[in-house]
Amino acid sequence: MAKAHILMLPMPGQGHVTPLMELSHRLVDHGFEVTFVNTEAHHALVVAALQAAGGTSALAGIHLASISDGVEDDDDRKDIIKLVKAYNRNMPGNLERLVAEMETDGRPKVKWLISDVFVWWSFDVAKRLGIRVASVLPASAACLAISLKIPKLTEDGLINSKGWPERDETFQLAPGIPPLHTSELPWNNVGAAEGQPVIFEMFSRTDRLSALSEMVVCNSFPEAEAGALKLLPNVLPIGPLSSDGEFRKPVGQFLPEDTRCLRWLDAQPDGSVVYVAFGSFTIFDPRQFEELALGLELTGRPFLWVVRPDFTTGELSEAWFDEFQARVAGKGMVVSWCPQQQVLAHRAVGCFVSHCGWNSTMEGVRSGVPFLCWPYFAEQFLDRNYVTEVWRTGLAVSHNADGIVTKEELRSKVEQVVGDAEIRERVRLFKDAASRCVSEGGSSNENFKRLVSLLSE
Repeated sequence: MAKAHILMLPMPGQGHVTPLMELSHRLVDHGFEVTFVNTEAHHALVVAALQAAGGTSALAGIHLASISDGVEDDDDRKDIIKLVKAYNRNMPGNLERLVAEMETDGRPKVKWLISDVFVWWSFDVAKRLGIRVASVLPASAACLAISLKIPKLTEDGLINSKGWPERDETFQLAPGIPPLHTSELPWNNVGAAEGQPVIFEMFSRTDRLSALSEMVVCNSFPEAEAGALKLLPNVLPIGPLSSDGEFRKPVGQFLPEDTRCLRWLDAQPDGSVVYVAFGSFTIFDPRQFEELALGLELTGRPFLWVVRPDFTTGELSEAWFDEFQARVAGKGMVVSWCPQQQVLAHRAVGCFVSHCGWNSTMEGVRSGVPFLCWPYFAEQFLDRNYVTEVWRTGLAVSHNADGIVTKEELRSKVEQVVGDAEIRERVRLFKDAASRCVSEGGSSNENFKRLVSLLSE
């Protein structure tokens, strides 16, 4: 007998699509039927990237579907505030229509919605349609813990009712959770200040989980977040998530992966390569971009650098960058996107210069790679503090008085990370702990079985 039909709904964004796609593969492997819902714009990107890699057959039973986000101007999709407003306004009705259309087309009735924690409006849609709800936290457990403590932070006078800090200080929610400065609260570091209320509401509405979601799972594991998970006894860690042991199954990339980098890595010595990737949102101005490039050259080490087409603003001199690439040819490789999980698992990678998005953080931990942390926005500052202050598996860059990470700073920190034997040992211990959790009998594996059992009811 076929198992339940599940509707999988991520927050529209690469860092949200990836873990839910990984979970989808795992559920399909256990006999469930999964329909994965992206916005029309992101659906087109995913399909194009899959076609470039040889087609959609590798999805192995995951059905791709799409709904409109209501955004008419593509330039508005670069503004996260406008995006979130459009999602909340347009997507609930479009999701209802999709469910009705699937039933009209003869697809099995949707029994479960597994939704991103931050897509709070979808819980209400599911309840109206008689669909049961489970949810996935794509960020750290500590991020959710801080979100759920917003009323307490307000009561204590740390923030006001609109989420802005009332005091300039560092606080710690509980032992084992990284300390965080009030200037780095996740909802106050996303886009322009005038859009902050939209993001603050998104974080605040996570309180609907306890009322509407029958189970919440997260991409984490107890050794990584013991303190946060103690505050969230109803959140089950099932991480570090992966689609399969060899990282061969596609995870919904928005850009085609340049797999030539894997062959390039094969030719590099063990632990020698500096891998540099800042996720799908980070944007550098030309001055910082040039300092980063020169810093990589200055290290004298082989490097693999992911430079998205929109990674820097338009004022960067293409001639300068072409000259740089010609100068470092053979020593460094620049790609527009890459199969990051396979890269991090490669024996040649010795350091990960990262924005510290949670997926990247878990992927680095799982692969045993030391970090040089360079957060950009949202909860990435909290993730950095896990790496540098709790796990002590890496260091963080420092900015100068002009807000620039200089080439000398980058070179110095890379050498410190690569040369620190204590960091390497802690990285190895964390890798082993992560492996035990997802292995047969491990805590994450057992929690995943609990999810499968619930979805089979």
